[in-house]
Amino acid sequence: MDVQHTANSQDGSVEEPIAQYLTFLLDDEVFAMDIRSVREIIQHEAMTPVPLMPAFVRGVLNLRGAVVPVIDIKARFGWPRARIGNKTCIVIFAATHESERADLGVLVDSVSEVVDVWPNQIEPPPQFGGRIQREYIHGIGKVDGRFILLLETARLLDLDEMASLVEKYGKSEPSTGG
Repeated sequence: MDVQHTANSQDGSVEEPIAQYLTFLLDDEVFAMDIRSVREIIQHEAMTPVPLMPAFVRGVLNLRGAVVPVIDIKARFGWPRARIGNKTCIVIFAATHESERADLGVLVDSVSEVVDVWPNQIEPPPQFGGRIQREYIHGIGKVDGRFILLLETARLLDLDEMASLVEKYGKSEPSTGG
């Protein structure tokens, strides 16, 4: 599925392609991930906790016979774990691990919309501190007068990095699951 588009400017020349982002809420902040990596969105459902996992691994779910790990993106940021509410969703995301594709679920408070973002609407991440590590932010999109934190999904959900954290936690601090 190709969701990159181009547009003609008023003088007829072709401008840079539009990127599309799926926006979602974490607490009251708007975040987005490139729609090309999103496979589907499902309502929150019961997960099976897996012992000896870091707090950001909420468990696994059965998605049409496939076992899909679910990542609590808030906990991945180092924030308190997400509370499950009526609008909580799991975004099924296509990740790659050692050149193989694997599905991964990302727990979010709610999904908002898909927005088009032009390259000239993206500012680099701020150089100063914040609630999120800078390497997890691709940029800040300015869309319709609001700011959207565009996540660097490949870095945030890097399976190799998360696997090393799972290995570390498996030897020391287990999560409580759920």
